Amino acid sequence: MRDADEFDAFYAASSKRVLGHLYVVLGNRSDAEDAVAEAYARAWDRWASVRDCDSPEAWVRTVAYRIAVSSWRKAVNRWKAHRRDTAGAQSVDGVSVDHVALVAALRQITVDQRRVVVLHYLAGLSVAEVAAETGTNVNTVKTWLARGRKALAAQLTDGDQQTTGDGRSYAV
Repeated sequence: MRDADEFDAFYAASSKRVLGHLYVVLGNRSDAEDAVAEAYARAWDRWASVRDCDSPEAWVRTVAYRIAVSSWRKAVNRWKAHRRDTAGAQSVDGVSVDHVALVAALRQITVDQRRVVVLHYLAGLSVAEVAAETGTNVNTVKTWLARGRKALAAQLTDGDQQTTGDGRSYAV
């Protein structure tokens, strides 16, 4: 039972954070929830080795990201249909205009840039930690961060009007 209690504590301490990070990277809460749930199931199956990792949370985050990418590759048509269906969705009450603008801007940059921006600025990982988690070198991460910041700046400061991911404009 020690393993179950230890895993339960790990899950309780990290699951919301991992879900939040993956949601920002993917831009779709449902896909993020599915990938995170599967990643935690895999972590439980391998808990004896996962708990000994330098960062079990990074292990789960990486596995969740890979599960999501695999899902994209297997279901491109389903994903495109889902994106079309959610294009006109209304925002959730309590979500600020800044949050909507940031999510919309993040959707406009490449997945690699979005992933490193989220890990570095929202998850608080260092450039070296981001490089280790993504399996890339430090210079590539720095390049993606620079390009991501530039693209986000262009999205977030482009005139007096901002556009959401579905093409609707709103005043800044």
